[in-house]
Amino acid sequence: MTWAIFGTMIVLLLLGFPMMIPLIAGSLIGFVALFGGFGNLDTMVQQILAGIRPASLIAVPMFIFAADIMTRGQSANRLIDLVMAFVGHLKGGLAISTAGACTMFGAVSGSTQATVVAVGGPLRPRMLKAGYNDSFVLALIVNASDIAFLIPPSIGMIIYGVVSGTSISELFIAGIGPGLLILLMFSLYSYFYAVRNNVPVEPKATWAERGTAFKRALWPLGFPAIIIGGIYGGIFSPTEAAAACVLYALILEMIVFREMNFKQLYSTAKSTGLITAVVFILVGAGAAFSYVISFAQIPQQVLAGIGIDQMGQYGVLFTISIAFFVGCMFVDPIVVILILVPIFAPVVQNVGLDPVLVGTIITLQVAIGSATPPFGCDIFTAIAVFKRPYTEVVKGTPPFIFMLLAVAVLLIFFPQIALFLRDLAFAE
Repeated sequence: MTWAIFGTMIVLLLLGFPMMIPLIAGSLIGFVALFGGFGNLDTMVQQILAGIRPASLIAVPMFIFAADIMTRGQSANRLIDLVMAFVGHLKGGLAISTAGACTMFGAVSGSTQATVVAVGGPLRPRMLKAGYNDSFVLALIVNASDIAFLIPPSIGMIIYGVVSGTSISELFIAGIGPGLLILLMFSLYSYFYAVRNNVPVEPKATWAERGTAFKRALWPLGFPAIIIGGIYGGIFSPTEAAAACVLYALILEMIVFREMNFKQLYSTAKSTGLITAVVFILVGAGAAFSYVISFAQIPQQVLAGIGIDQMGQYGVLFTISIAFFVGCMFVDPIVVILILVPIFAPVVQNVGLDPVLVGTIITLQVAIGSATPPFGCDIFTAIAVFKRPYTEVVKGTPPFIFMLLAVAVLLIFFPQIALFLRDLAFAE
């Protein structure tokens, strides 16, 4: 049965079907094989509905909606201008600004692909004009967008929290440390790249111009205050913070900035609805698939085959890291989380690992895999947005992937990078 399920899924993927079709097909084969026919498909439907029932998932469409509103309005550009005003004049400042803008936009969107579009669109032409090589620019944008998967709100962390039963609030806070460490590494690399390639610096902004940029960005800076401050202060749950972000985005773009009318709002809501439908179909199908593989004890067979029961905590963490990194090189990150988290969950519990640390490492590996050849989804987003060939987009990625993997290894050996702020925020 195992070979029939996974074989069918691989064939359907190779034939070009969207990921939801292989997931549903694999689940269907599993239910038919397990229960001896089509008579118990109502159980499959129940599992699909149970997968999308958790209230925490309401945060996903709301964060996507808020990000769409900001991308189409002024908020994203104002945040970019703020970063540029303070670091744009440094050696490599434009590249550092790009990484910083990805971090700041990640703190209001939670989506790597939205960050590629919102930050890459305005900054790529400026970097090319300043003398940066396009392969470096594309690689920086694609990989710096990974920070959006770690800095709260993170859609990946929401899905992991729902699947594993881990506190989403704690996951959000734990992602801040690794996200900032990645920003530091990317900034240092950008500086040395600019020095080595003699990239000219941007004109230094005056303090008056910085003050103006700060005032213009003051309203958009309310987003991380709502998300991080609200959750940290116990004012909001993650779902409530998502709802507050949507309301705040609407007030900013429709009333304060007056950049969006009701016709544009309808178009934005329609786009969000389409994305949300795809995500929830994946989540529901993933829940049914997880039920099948758990009922058939496939996780136990797989884990016994690699001898994970004899591994300590470090061995388990490295195995999990490799599995998620490789998985996201080929498949959508949400699907990888839905399939692999239930497989590794019993082992994580048995060896006594902190599920928040595991969730942070998984989120990072998922983000890295999303920007890694051959089929990382962020690569194809960049290809579509910037209309550049595949080889040019992936050419400059190795140094960034190396830095991201270095952060992943540091997280395994120094978990306090992620857990320090979590422990501080949720100390009893």
